[in-house]
Amino acid sequence: MKAVVVDRYVENYGELRVSEVAKPKAKDDEILIQVKAAGVNFVDTLYARGLHQNNRRHIKPPFTLGLEFAGLVLSSPTTSPFRPGDGVFGAYAGSYSEYIVLPSSYPVYRVPPSWSYAEAAGIAATLPVSYGALSLPGVLKPGSTVLVHAAAGGLGLAAVQICSALGYRVFGTAGSAAKCRLAGFFGAEACIDYEADPRWWDRVVSLTDGNGVDVVFDSVGLVEQSIKCLAHRGRALVVGFAGRNRENLEKVAMNRVLLKQASLIGYRFGETGRRYPHETTIIWEALLPLIKSGRIKPAVYDREYRDLGSVPRALEHVASRKVWGKAVILIDDDASRQRASL
Repeated sequence: MKAVVVDRYVENYGELRVSEVAKPKAKDDEILIQVKAAGVNFVDTLYARGLHQNNRRHIKPPFTLGLEFAGLVLSSPTTSPFRPGDGVFGAYAGSYSEYIVLPSSYPVYRVPPSWSYAEAAGIAATLPVSYGALSLPGVLKPGSTVLVHAAAGGLGLAAVQICSALGYRVFGTAGSAAKCRLAGFFGAEACIDYEADPRWWDRVVSLTDGNGVDVVFDSVGLVEQSIKCLAHRGRALVVGFAGRNRENLEKVAMNRVLLKQASLIGYRFGETGRRYPHETTIIWEALLPLIKSGRIKPAVYDREYRDLGSVPRALEHVASRKVWGKAVILIDDDASRQRASL
């Protein structure tokens, strides 16, 4: 079978190659899945280059790239709730592959009947991250206002939808007017194009009648500027720093944190899952009803990436901020077709 295997860390994504590897065989307590589509995430760009903190311990060459998928169950143990022919999606390392094998106890979920495999493939590595961060104790309170940075990206758009679905006022920032329109379509009350309005924090203060927002959801690395539009005793939620690298990581003036009596909160979904696995179950128990009700919708980038050979191009587009929503690799010909039934 074909898979994108990283034998060594690359300098540029064009060095990645599709390899022929042995098709996995499921043991008695495992599920064999044919991958129909795989989501593309910013973290994939880091893993490929050896720049992610997990490359130090958890993920080292050789490994198959990719973090999330949607596909067709080919075989499963009798104890599994899934049968051959079921469409499922989930987050699992090694999804840039034609087939994967998972333990039967591993959390995967049914593809909603109205979704295609492509739509389901871009959910499992972003939506629970955003929800897990926002649902931390004390982050969202009744009447909270929320500012989401990169509001048209994978994590940001998920955060916008979650806040909107739960009834919070949510604002966004994004890098173009088109991306801001997308954030608005998915629930942002207002979105500020930081390319056109470099003092975006002033606009946020104005939109909140001079109060500032109660919560900032930051996956970019904008804590320093965000404090300028954070309400007194507000919470800055740090879920990443995609706009920075090792050489220019943020250094926040702590006197400004003190003056605002602000809380800085970091959240790592992967580390949370390793240390507190029960929290993943709680997160999905809250998310699945939102998906079923239609309050959470997929947003697939309109550029088509067909077959595993398109992975380098997709990663380049994600790294250069061209992508809104989620880029998805169509591994199988029917990946973009809606599933009629499950």
